[in-house]
Amino acid sequence: MRAENLLGLNCMKIFLKGALALATVVGLAPCAHGGELLGGVYAHDLGPADREGGADIMIDYRTAKIGYLKWIFSPEVHVMASVNTTVSTDFIAAGFSWPIALPHNFYIQPGIGLAYTTGKYDIPAVNAPGLTPAQVAARYHVYSTRIDFGDPVLFEPELAFGYHFTPKWSAEVSYVHLSNGQIFHQGKNEGLDDVGLRVAYRFGVH
Repeated sequence: MRAENLLGLNCMKIFLKGALALATVVGLAPCAHGGELLGGVYAHDLGPADREGGADIMIDYRTAKIGYLKWIFSPEVHVMASVNTTVSTDFIAAGFSWPIALPHNFYIQPGIGLAYTTGKYDIPAVNAPGLTPAQVAARYHVYSTRIDFGDPVLFEPELAFGYHFTPKWSAEVSYVHLSNGQIFHQGKNEGLDDVGLRVAYRFGVH
């Protein structure tokens, strides 16, 4: 593995450990703090490339608002895991999100985090010199059926539009994007676009 990828993986591990620790301290006492458990199904790879198929099964945990982080508008911490039903593009992510109340029990919730994916990156060139026809065919199959993320460490912006049915239960239409942003990697940045539905259950409310 490239040295920069090893560095990125180490940074991601540190970030996830920090996010999980923060979630544990702030929100994993659900009855006291009102954290949320979410689960949903997403259409996978809706971007312009549209190379990968299947669906993503996502499980997410969000803490309650963190009051002492007022300097960044009291976000919630989210920790997410996603597994694809067809290809090996799974990912974990952690970051912050900000619920914004709308009239009539509706809300929007933008967020941003970092993710680590098991998807493909640095897919070898199809037109490299000296390849046999079989090697060209094999590389073209990968190129035409898999996203080239450029790097396994990615940014994870997201946006949800939801409705509170009760104080405990909500449902959301959610968009999740993965991209290296030309920061973790220079060059390939095909990215992933997922759109889906998820249900949220909030602990610690009546």
